[in-house]
Amino acid sequence: MTIIAEIGTAHTGSISKAKELINAAKEAGADCVKFQWVYADEILHPKTGFVNLPGGKIPLFDRFRELEVNKDFFVECLEYTHGKGLLFACSPFGIKSLHELAEINPDAIKIASPEVNHIPLLKECAQYYGRIPIILSSGVSSLGDIERAVSILKSNSSDSDGDSFKKNKNGLAPLTLLHCETCYPAPESEYNVKCVKTLAEIFGLPTGISDHSMDPVLVPSLAAVFGATVIEKHITLSRNTSGLDDPVALEPEQFALMAHCARQAEAVLERFRKERSAQLNCIYRGIPEEAVMQAVSQLSQQFDKDLVIKCIGSGIKKLALSEKQNYGRTNRSLHYMHSMKKGRKILEGDIAVLRTEKILSPGIPPEFLSVLEGAVLSKDTEGGAGVQFEDFLLK
Repeated sequence: MTIIAEIGTAHTGSISKAKELINAAKEAGADCVKFQWVYADEILHPKTGFVNLPGGKIPLFDRFRELEVNKDFFVECLEYTHGKGLLFACSPFGIKSLHELAEINPDAIKIASPEVNHIPLLKECAQYYGRIPIILSSGVSSLGDIERAVSILKSNSSDSDGDSFKKNKNGLAPLTLLHCETCYPAPESEYNVKCVKTLAEIFGLPTGISDHSMDPVLVPSLAAVFGATVIEKHITLSRNTSGLDDPVALEPEQFALMAHCARQAEAVLERFRKERSAQLNCIYRGIPEEAVMQAVSQLSQQFDKDLVIKCIGSGIKKLALSEKQNYGRTNRSLHYMHSMKKGRKILEGDIAVLRTEKILSPGIPPEFLSVLEGAVLSKDTEGGAGVQFEDFLLK
């Protein structure tokens, strides 16, 4: 099992703070650190709305703009990470950041949940399949969204069934799925951790979890006993600092507790797997019910048993209650980059694949981007507005 410390943008542009976070991740038992390669205009429109931070209310686009750093920053972070014996992963949010990231040869490319439907990004990322391990989060997504994303990412592959689980020298498979609940913080009672097992069975891929809940123990421990090959959780030096995700991240001591408990749960799973393998006289890679029962029993000494059972969930992949209002807003859709007049022909750069987020209205899905070039507007449009089919003249 690979434990990823999600640094994200908690470095706030400071290389010294980035190194402090890498050191903290190492000491807390992480195997890998993950950053985010941010270009604000790959993620949001300037009119997307505001975010409340300890320093006050500021435009969310401006906050992301403040988090932009150059390529040399990530090169130095990668080299420092490797010097500490850790793996370096990073999330791109558009085609520019993806190719710049690939140029520095990371140990893994992570596609965040809101980008599961970023079709142009996924198509570009597919060229790296089999060369650089890809990790795909699946929060605020339907089973169909995940199926399409996996299909695109593997579209250039000739893998046989067994190749999906072959790990490289760093212990990472060509493609790993992460079950996730995209809400900050995410309620443990809605996490439906059994989906780790479900997604592995449906897609035939190594599966783990990206955990945005506040507690350091419950979700990661259950994920481990349901066979998670990767556990990802945010890390921060302090929950009181100004990073976008700092309030829901784990401080180093909490992260160390998380890593310890997750590995204990993994050991429980492996013990019961060995026993089952001996009984069957073959290698058993399933999830023994005895392992789950023991985990529930142990966790129920620390948490209310009803909460533990709710956290396990049904295993049926569906939007969590806390995600439903964000489906279509946190995901990508098409938005006008600037205001345009009726009769204008759409040119490259007029429309972008963006997160809708705060106050704008979602547009049509990203897969229609290529067919809109050259289309003629049937009415005036506002910059930032979501693109709609009725905005165009019928041919």
